[in-house]
Amino acid sequence: MKAIVTNGYDGPDGLELTEQPDPKVAPDHVLVRVKAAGVNPVDWKVASGGLDAIYETRFPLIPGWDVSGVVEALGVDATEFEVGDEVMGYLRKDEIGHGTYAELVAAPVRALARKPSSLSWEQAAGLPLAGLTAHQALHRLGVTGGDTVLVHAAAGGVGSMAVQIAVALGARVIGTASERNHDYLRSLGAEPVPYGDGLAERVRALAPGGVDAAVDFVGGDAAEVSRQVLKKAERVLSVVDPQVRAEGGRYLFVRPDAAGLTALGDLADAGRLAVHVDRALPLAQAAEAWRASREGRTRGKIVLQVS
Repeated sequence: MKAIVTNGYDGPDGLELTEQPDPKVAPDHVLVRVKAAGVNPVDWKVASGGLDAIYETRFPLIPGWDVSGVVEALGVDATEFEVGDEVMGYLRKDEIGHGTYAELVAAPVRALARKPSSLSWEQAAGLPLAGLTAHQALHRLGVTGGDTVLVHAAAGGVGSMAVQIAVALGARVIGTASERNHDYLRSLGAEPVPYGDGLAERVRALAPGGVDAAVDFVGGDAAEVSRQVLKKAERVLSVVDPQVRAEGGRYLFVRPDAAGLTALGDLADAGRLAVHVDRALPLAQAAEAWRASREGRTRGKIVLQVS
């Protein structure tokens, strides 16, 4: 199979398109013919050594955790799917090495859900990690109808999904973003505020009594600003900074979850969750996709087209 690989912690400069052996298929896995692979910041952080302290890594490393595609073969105990099923998944495994930037990937059934019929292959590949991160963050904070939620980096891949999921839950959403993305946030149902000095005051102007929950998808001073405007300081969650726990907040490292992914697919098919693909590039241009992701100005998702 064709696959993007890196042989060291060299970032985008180390990526190359190569021929690799087809993956083996474990009993509780299926073989997926990849249609598209989502690009996430964690992909290039992994390939720069950013997760080396917590994950076993195998080289040559095929990056990628997000996928959409078609089931091509079944493991001997994979009863949840049939050959020909269209699926999507967040395929984080116990070690890093055999990812989704390839024509074929072996996927654990616990990490897969059926592809929503309303989404293209590219949109479906952009949904899993970002959608599950947003879904798990909001549910871990117990967000419900009537809450006012502050979403930092609300126009990004994760933030834009958090906005839509919170709105679907019946919450009011205030979202931080650059001014060029304010109309986009309004289209998702959020009230936008610009980044920068004075953010806490701008949030208080919209919510004088404070916000009920805050989710940090950007880092920096987002958690501190959140504590300044929260009714209860502990209802802040970060996916960037584990130190938020020292101040009574919560940290999240998203987990594969087939049930959660199915729920997200149902929201998409109901017209309540859109996946905005900022750009879709051929697999061979993975390095360009990473450079664009590292700039941090993406609206929605970057996706690689595989087949």
